[in-house]
Amino acid sequence: MSHILKETAATKYEKFEINFIRKSVVKALNLSPKPFSTITLSNLDLLSGRFPVTYLYFYNKPKLGNFDSFIDTLKISLAQTLNHYYPFSGQIVQNHQTNEPEIICDNNGSLLIEAQVNIPLKNLEFYNLNETLRDKIVSVEPDFLSQIQVSEFTCGGVSIAFTFDHALGDATSFGKFISSWCEIAQNKPLACIPNHTRNLHARSPPKYQPYLDQIFIKCTMEEIQNMSMNNNISLKRLYHISASSISTLQRLCSVNGIKRTKIEAFSAYVWKIMINTIDQNLHKKCKMGWLVNGRDRLSGSKTIKNISMSNYIGNVLSLAFGEARIQELKENSLSDIGEIVHDAISKVSNEEHFLDLIDWIEFHRPGLMLAKAVLGQDDGPVLVVSSGQRFPVSEVDFGFGSPLFGTVYTCIERVGVGYMNQRQSGKGDGSWTVSAILWPEFVDALKDDPIFQPMTASHLQL
Repeated sequence: MSHILKETAATKYEKFEINFIRKSVVKALNLSPKPFSTITLSNLDLLSGRFPVTYLYFYNKPKLGNFDSFIDTLKISLAQTLNHYYPFSGQIVQNHQTNEPEIICDNNGSLLIEAQVNIPLKNLEFYNLNETLRDKIVSVEPDFLSQIQVSEFTCGGVSIAFTFDHALGDATSFGKFISSWCEIAQNKPLACIPNHTRNLHARSPPKYQPYLDQIFIKCTMEEIQNMSMNNNISLKRLYHISASSISTLQRLCSVNGIKRTKIEAFSAYVWKIMINTIDQNLHKKCKMGWLVNGRDRLSGSKTIKNISMSNYIGNVLSLAFGEARIQELKENSLSDIGEIVHDAISKVSNEEHFLDLIDWIEFHRPGLMLAKAVLGQDDGPVLVVSSGQRFPVSEVDFGFGSPLFGTVYTCIERVGVGYMNQRQSGKGDGSWTVSAILWPEFVDALKDDPIFQPMTASHLQL
């Protein structure tokens, strides 16, 4: 039976072709500040490295107009949006004096790609993303810091892939950009007046706790591009998790009057699964990581002065890591593991950590920095969990209707860690869409899991 299913899937995929129709360069209408001004990357920008990150949305056939009118609306409103987010229309070049990259605000423009797909949206493979997206629904051209591919399916449905250079910002920054674009497209006032100062400066003199030396490392672009593939972390999958499953995990993880967050409970459950995918003859411990947004932690900081962190555009991220013995994780309850998760995240979720991290980077400049685990330098596979609950999904409406769902994707082939990102589904019913980059044993472990449902067209009610 499985052989028949594989043949059917292969036949279905072979019929999937995409025709690229047109490429347009969209520039800001009123470039501000004056042309060729430069923005120096902050210390935390240097930590994120440089690679493309894509936010992908799928829509039913637009309620009004047709594909051409949809494209026209996107182009006009994008040009207006770039007036406010002018770094997104620039270029990143290497400053030969500082030996670090910087943004040149030269209105190089954003690339908008139009394409047509020869199948209806319901026939698209939503679960296995390795073959579905790269160079098809998502294409990347390195000459542009921001690019958008809009693909029309035979049913009239549409996908929009927003791809950004990570040095421009983090998920919060890109969410602000996309939300502002939607507001402009619908003639609504901007909820965010973006702050492009990037002046997250180190203290004088800089100082930091020694444990950061164990977590982060200075690296080059060559080392990033050639990071270890020892753990074979390359399978990209998309899952649906029901609201009832999330509530059940949170209830099981919350005991003795202590309520764990949904992401803590989810992480505890995933960690339990993860330990069964690791060769325990080689590894006695297992590590997980969590991306932590520092905006709330730095808001009101006496050190970081005169910055509105709520509208700050740039990278304000750190990584928390938790490690435990595999045998301990096997024997512990979800609530016990949830406590390990909570403690690990708490060590990073504070102002002092982010100030130390900024100072650590100052000590190691010039250059790019990454967590050692991200470069694949840890002993055994590591999984990083990122919460995208605040990232806009149903709000990503350009006046033609809300998306069926949204997710995050990366086209890079070399990754040193596994990755899971969850965000609210387009249904608005509390369910999640989870994108993942995993090793083969992990994908196999999730095949019969009752919580992780492989994403299908039926989940999207297509």
